Amino acid sequence: CYLVKKVYLCIRIIHIGYNLVCMTIAEFVKEMRKEYGLTQIDLSMKTGVGIRFIRELESGKPTVRLDKVNQVLALFEAEVGVQQKRKDE
Repeated sequence: CYLVKKVYLCIRIIHIGYNLVCMTIAEFVKEMRKEYGLTQIDLSMKTGVGIRFIRELESGKPTVRLDKVNQVLALFEAEVGVQQKRKDE
């Protein structure tokens, strides 16, 4: 299945001193796009996904295709995937 509900992305962001920051994928994509100085159209063209998908992703649409999400995230050297839970959690 290629659908993703509202998922929080926890990522270490180098720019703020390796602190663990939790944000939605929508927030991450929008923040990184702006940091890279890209418009939504620029992001669409650079990643090969449609402008409508970018708009829906950034607005937090509750169901999006995971393969396309990763296609966008790849520009920012990030991806959505499964991580095995540590035993101490």
